[in-house]
Amino acid sequence: MGKVTGFMEFERVDETYEAPVKRLHHYKEFVAALTDDEAKVQGARCMDCGIPFCNNGCPVNNIIPDFNDLVFHDDWKNALDVLQSTNNFPEFTGRICPAPCEAACTLGINSDAVGIKSIEHAIIDKGWENGWVKPQLPKTKTGKKVAVVGGGPAGMATAQQLARVGHDVTVFEKNDRVGGLLRYGIPDFKMEKWLIDRRVEQMQAEGVKFETGVFVGKEAIGAEVKNYSTKTVSPDQLMKDFDAVVISGGSEQPRDLPVPGRELKGVHYALDFLIPQNKENAGDFKNEISAAGKHVIVIGGGDTGSDCVGTSNRHGAAKITQFELLPQPPETENKPLVWPYWPTKLRTSSSHEEGCERDWSVATKRFEGKDGKLEKLICVRLEWKDGKMTEMPNSEFEIKADLVFLAMGFVSPAAQVLNAFGVEKDARGNAKATVDGQNAYQTNVPKVFAAGDMRRGQSLVVWAIREGRQAAHAVDEYLMGSSVLPR
Repeated sequence: MGKVTGFMEFERVDETYEAPVKRLHHYKEFVAALTDDEAKVQGARCMDCGIPFCNNGCPVNNIIPDFNDLVFHDDWKNALDVLQSTNNFPEFTGRICPAPCEAACTLGINSDAVGIKSIEHAIIDKGWENGWVKPQLPKTKTGKKVAVVGGGPAGMATAQQLARVGHDVTVFEKNDRVGGLLRYGIPDFKMEKWLIDRRVEQMQAEGVKFETGVFVGKEAIGAEVKNYSTKTVSPDQLMKDFDAVVISGGSEQPRDLPVPGRELKGVHYALDFLIPQNKENAGDFKNEISAAGKHVIVIGGGDTGSDCVGTSNRHGAAKITQFELLPQPPETENKPLVWPYWPTKLRTSSSHEEGCERDWSVATKRFEGKDGKLEKLICVRLEWKDGKMTEMPNSEFEIKADLVFLAMGFVSPAAQVLNAFGVEKDARGNAKATVDGQNAYQTNVPKVFAAGDMRRGQSLVVWAIREGRQAAHAVDEYLMGSSVLPR
């Protein structure tokens, strides 16, 4: 505990943003990280509360009070060591994690929570700037070979952990670059992709091999390879060549909206807009979907919907409206009722602040257009009672629409991959595997493990990292009989 009375003396200071009028003209990050002095003050606000609920609120169980204290005492290198002991990629989570740790902060019961995410961001950036983040080479090699299918955050965490204890790891990624949805689903203005490239270089130095443009399955066809240039590797080949296989792909099957007019030109899944935009930013090809000068409707109020809003704003959309099926949440949470859990409250993203009208309790009845081209939506207002929705009488309305992005979440990972391996699925279509016990993360197929979205369904990057780390422990234990890797 750096300063006993710090939580009473100092107020929370958040990271600042570049003004919307400037940031709308580029796809670069626009967040200004805390200065050293600001981070130290935020570290001083940590109460050393005895039971650090923030540790449990964080999916990777970051040792938050310890690195807060070290930052306050200007011991940045040890703060980095503490942070890296639980989190392989703090520069990812320090930028895009919604910070459930802060929702669990004890100070947050009656005041503003400690700015844990901004401190994490400051620590890892300083670590890279000073050359403290280095490859961690294994002391000995085990001779065991592991294939990781999917190069997103879960697969990257799995691969890095296994390589650091001496296994030969090869990551198979269907895209031409590593990162999965971290690279292609998240816009560059939220996280620039050179951050991933830097980690890939570190992992290569640690012995990880990356095979990009490779689809693992029976046949690479249809939606599975849209926007990709791939070759196919069969599961049988991986089972023959490797001692263990970890399936760690992302949840990419979007939830559809099967209403009349769905086939009209101008109605798209969110990723069909976001992925090509990231590829355009990388210099690959031009995004064929343009929101410039158009009336854009985003259906879905989560992070993916927000990403569509921010990208449409950068295109120069004439007007953006975002619809959510659920009622508008309260502006502030009921802390005595929900703490230390993730609260339901109104969340306004930086993309919303750039320009967007938001509406809640709205259902889309149909899309209408002319000559096969979308022109408007016919919607209805909903009434929610006891968790059930009913349409409000005489509430139907129409709204002009040139483009619609469906951002209503993702229902399952790539079934084609799971089916090719013969992996048993749960009721939601995810790989069936437990996280505890002797067979943790193991599927019904011998020596095949599953982690990340592939096992738990659509989730956060920080949960993917946790799953990857824990799966690596399970694989190491399976191969060697025991493991020194942390869970």
